[in-house]
Amino acid sequence: MEHPENDAKYVGLRVNAGVKSNPTVNPYRKVVKKKRILTAGEYVEGILKGDVSLLGRAVTLIESTAEDHQSIAQEVIEKCLPYSGNSRRIGITGVPGAGKSTSIDVFGTHVIRQGHKLAVLAIDPSSERTRGSILGDKTRMEKLSLEKDAFIRPSPSGGSLGGVARKTRETIVLCEAAGYDRIFVETVGVGQSETAVHSMVDFFLLIQLAGTGDELQGIKRGIMEMADGIAINKCDGDNVDRCKLAAQQFRTALMLFPPTPSKWVPEVVTYSGYYELDIDKVWDMIDRYFKYVEETGYFERKRNEQARYWMTETIEEQLRSRFYHTPGLKELLEQKELRVLNNEQSSFTAAKDVLDYYFEYIRK
Repeated sequence: MEHPENDAKYVGLRVNAGVKSNPTVNPYRKVVKKKRILTAGEYVEGILKGDVSLLGRAVTLIESTAEDHQSIAQEVIEKCLPYSGNSRRIGITGVPGAGKSTSIDVFGTHVIRQGHKLAVLAIDPSSERTRGSILGDKTRMEKLSLEKDAFIRPSPSGGSLGGVARKTRETIVLCEAAGYDRIFVETVGVGQSETAVHSMVDFFLLIQLAGTGDELQGIKRGIMEMADGIAINKCDGDNVDRCKLAAQQFRTALMLFPPTPSKWVPEVVTYSGYYELDIDKVWDMIDRYFKYVEETGYFERKRNEQARYWMTETIEEQLRSRFYHTPGLKELLEQKELRVLNNEQSSFTAAKDVLDYYFEYIRK
């Protein structure tokens, strides 16, 4: 290509240098270094020192499905186990809209003012379609999220309440080892998760509303029987009389239930989480319960029963997982299902064939 500026008649002409093109890579971008993989010993050392960052990373390992993460997580749990068991574990459930997160925010600040350290483990419901969760509980606990002695960890249920319940129980061990002597476990709402949460806590609190016109019918009897205490929220303003009436109705209903295993008679109290009214009444009830079960020896018996329960649950979960991950089993299941649907084989003989395949595989 000709350059006319090089002609002799343009002698003395000065051609400025062009503008340098910008680099394709942003020079101001910070290079994020990949976090170094820590050993189980380093995790344990940090947890015992109360390092919240390492505690959070350890909980992430527990929630991970990767085999190498699970290996480290189980080692961390084993090493933290001798330092656990020194907390009060409180399960909190209630109908949707009962004000569980607001109540936990108020209960938590009340507990911390008494000189305790609190861990809140909130199980967040996952979408059945996308398996995604909002994990928004922390945003609803505005006061508690600012407290340095509070650790809030929302966990997605992921559509498997049994799995997240086991991981929550393992997280409790780490939180106790980190020095948190009060543990709140918030459930996804009134449903199947209550049984799992009840099996990992010492006190099960049911939060209920009044003035809905369906106080007793709107909740399952099974959950009423599990409750160690019922707290009726939003007892303020024009709703006070309705709350008192609902409290009396619940007390009457509880009298019809069989005695609890601890022989403790569940109490019913009223309070207002939003206006922070009568929070001490709720906590006095919980304190009375712990004093009672510690004096009767039921506290230790329940903890031992829970340990046995979770050992059995873990065995069943591991067996189920290994069974369905057996090589070739998925294809065999599809074949057998097709034969059953086409009325070529009964469900029972098809199941026997699948089990025989599995037992033959593990014998090899």
